[in-house]
Amino acid sequence: MNILITGCNGQLGNEMQLLQAKYAQHTWFNTDVNELDITDKDAIERFVEANHIDGVVNCAAYTAVDKAESDPLLAKKLNADAPAFLAEAVGKQGGWIVQVSTDYVFDGTKHTPYVETDSTCPNSVYGQTKLEGEQAVTKLCPNAMIIRTAWLYSEFGNNFVKTMIRLGKEREQLGVIFDQVGTPTYAHDLASVIMTAIDKGIKPGIYHFSNEGVTSWYDFTKSIHRIAGINTCHVMPLHTAEYPTPASRPAYSVLDKTKIKVAYSINIPHWEESLAKCIAKL
Repeated sequence: MNILITGCNGQLGNEMQLLQAKYAQHTWFNTDVNELDITDKDAIERFVEANHIDGVVNCAAYTAVDKAESDPLLAKKLNADAPAFLAEAVGKQGGWIVQVSTDYVFDGTKHTPYVETDSTCPNSVYGQTKLEGEQAVTKLCPNAMIIRTAWLYSEFGNNFVKTMIRLGKEREQLGVIFDQVGTPTYAHDLASVIMTAIDKGIKPGIYHFSNEGVTSWYDFTKSIHRIAGINTCHVMPLHTAEYPTPASRPAYSVLDKTKIKVAYSINIPHWEESLAKCIAKL
């Protein structure tokens, strides 16, 4: 198959590229904004037709959650309009699309893991635009697979793990929120499950994927420092109210992964196990 990867310079896009050698039976088109502007509908249609694209993995997104509150138009362009253009173009060719979405489509008021059929209720511009992207992709491409994920990190780009390692080395003390609970996701593990889905065949629908287990940002930070060997920084728990941000975050956004585990017969590593692997690479 000819497969288009968008956002190839991001966390997930980089991990997808690392795995491509194992799947050399496919031809991979790795693009970022310089190679293909996904906000340009005509450019997408030309690219998909000219390269006979069979499938798209959309790793591109506007992910600056707080900034999105003051820049809703750009967030919508990248998170809702662009996926729609990609889905429509590949759908016309009878192809498939994997759209990566987020736990922020939920408001976080539940106390048990979110399943795919739970009602969505985003309470941020980022969450709303990502939900609009899901809806557009589903409508425009019959072979659309949506994978919602959460708390993504990797050795690439800027992310929470790298920031906490840097701050842990720079500061004697650090306050981190303890009353927001979820599950970190190592981008390598997400890329692996996308590759498995491509390999075994795309099964349309909405799926949830993160690593196994549950933690808070505070406990996540404590684990990052312990694994990275940082013991000179005192990490203190903060309430969400003590650290106001422009966008509100879900207080509880643990995702239930049963559906994807059953569909593709996969085992998902615990978040601490994957965190250790990532920090070893850093």
